[in-house]
Parts: sequence; structure tokens; C-alpha cells
Amino acid sequence: MTEEFAGKVALITGSGRGMGLVDALLMAQRGATIVIHDIDPGLAADATRKVAATGATVHTIVCDIADIAAMQAAIAHAEATLGRIDILVNNAGIGLGGTLEGTSEADFDRGFGVHVKGSFFATQAVVPGMKARGGGAIVNISSIWGMTGHHSDSQHCGAKAALLGLTKTWAKELAPWNIRVNAVAPGCVLTEMTVHKGKDYIDDRAKLIPLGRWAQPEEMCEAVVFLASERASFITGQCISPNGGDTIVGI
Repeated sequence: MTEEFAGKVALITGSGRGMGLVDALLMAQRGATIVIHDIDPGLAADATRKVAATGATVHTIVCDIADIAAMQAAIAHAEATLGRIDILVNNAGIGLGGTLEGTSEADFDRGFGVHVKGSFFATQAVVPGMKARGGGAIVNISSIWGMTGHHSDSQHCGAKAALLGLTKTWAKELAPWNIRVNAVAPGCVLTEMTVHKGKDYIDDRAKLIPLGRWAQPEEMCEAVVFLASERASFITGQCISPNGGDTIVGI
């Protein structure tokens, strides 16, 4: 265990499982106080136990991130309880695939509500405290599909692309207060949201990745932790994409 995040409080949305939980565990192991958030009470409680087992202080939020009034109130309560929120990882996500013609208005609204609206207003809730303290780090979780598009799932691709636009603008808007804003755009990663696709799909998809495999969550989350840390103190407005060479884009 290191003390890289000693004295820091990190809020990771959607951290009941998957990459969000790994983000929380890695930062907890390095000294951070953690705010766990999930819509599912059982997942939130299980994640809280796992993070607390590292010896970290943990605060738990159970809330639908798209319920803006409730989520902002919960964030305000967490900040009042813990005294600060130094790091926000906008990780909460939902997988709603589909073609253009097969996407309902309800699914469109839900996807953008979680990924874009939820991230926007969670950020709005933490920024005043960061400004008052003269610094902070925000990491938005996008996707390689947000950079390049996909053959379907345009609602999801559009939401993840929107997060990249927010990242660039917030980086410039918040720089005078030393608040850094960056994005991570994961490639194929083995989480609860992807393994259900089945071994055949995973094996076939791996053949298209230059490194020949899917990532483990820790391989994605180290990029998140780096951007949240003081090691990235001169990095803002950038997107890091751990993807095994699957997507290579120019500057």
C-alpha cells in the first residue's frame, strides 16, 4: 500500500462492480477515502465491504445518477460528511445496444441520462468545492466507440462521444482553478457487462485486437488512477485509450 492519495476523497460513480469498483479499490489501497455509488443497494453494500476491507474510510451513495436532484443532494451530503471531494470519476454506465431504427425514445433518454446528463450534473455538484480548495481531478469514462463509432449502438456511441466533448470544454473552463479534466476510452475489457456475451464472441473479438486479448479491469483502471493522481499534474483535456492497439487514432 502507498499513500499516494492520502488525505484525498474520491467519488466513483457506478462503483458497485466492474471497473468502477476496481478504481475504488486501487485508490483505497493508495490512501484515499472512497465514496461508493451505485443504483443497486446490494452491489453498493458489497462494494462498500470490499473497499472497507482495505482499511479505507468509505461513504456510500445509493441513487439513480439520472435523478439529478437526488444525486446532487447525496453528493452534497457526502462532501459535508467527509469534508471534501477531490476526485470524481464519472464511470456510471449502462449498456443499451441496438440499431438506429431499433432504439426506442425511452432507451435513448436512459442512455444519455446516465452517461451524459448524470456525468454533467455530478460534475456540477463537486466543482464548487474543488474551486474553493484550488484544485481537483475529474476523469470521464468514454469508450473507443466514442472516438471511432461502431457498426450499431449509435445511441451509446453518441453518449460516449459527448463525454469527450465535455472533457475538452471542462478542461479549459476549470483550468484557472487547477481542476484537471481528462478521459479514459477503454477498449475491450472483461467485466460483468461484457462476459455475458459468451466465450465465442470474446474469443472472436480478441482476434481483431493486435495484442490478441481483452484487458483485465485493472489494466484500464491504472490509467484512471494515474489521471486522478498528482503524477498527472500537467495533464488536462486529454483522452487515454488502453485498447491493445484495437483503435489507433491520430492527434
